[in-house]
Amino acid sequence: MIIDERSSRRERVIEVGRRMLTAARTAPKGKGVDILECALVEGDDIERLSAVMKQLHAETGRGVYARDSENIMKADCIVVIATRDMPLGLNCAHCGFATCEDKPAAVPCAINSVDVGIAIGSAVATAADCRVDCRVMFSVGMAAERMNLLEGCRQYFCIPLSAGAKNPFFDR
Repeated sequence: MIIDERSSRRERVIEVGRRMLTAARTAPKGKGVDILECALVEGDDIERLSAVMKQLHAETGRGVYARDSENIMKADCIVVIATRDMPLGLNCAHCGFATCEDKPAAVPCAINSVDVGIAIGSAVATAADCRVDCRVMFSVGMAAERMNLLEGCRQYFCIPLSAGAKNPFFDR
């Protein structure tokens, strides 16, 4: 049997996306508390994300939304990583407030933010290990958050994946 690389590429990229979800889940977390949520988006749901990004562009005039709404249409899948907001009671003041109780609800817990960053790092390292092209995009994360893709979460970041001859998410 001969398996043509082009005919099986999408399924291989999706498998890397699944591995990235595992890498994000197993990344170290502040106090060992797991408040991350992760998902894999593909197919029609990528089109839905792109449409919301176009709405964000219309509302804000920020070109990043229009540009990236087109870029993600070249992705085989998109990894979504977000966090639930849960101050960990460390009173570390990294959020800018002396205690967790002083922190306004609109201000994210700095440790939660670090957890998202570490999870993103683990996920993109997995993509790199598999030689799959990706890019961390806050713009797509804003659309995913607006869609409430992961209920009750905030600080969304998305990582579109591709395995073409050239990374479509750079040199745009």
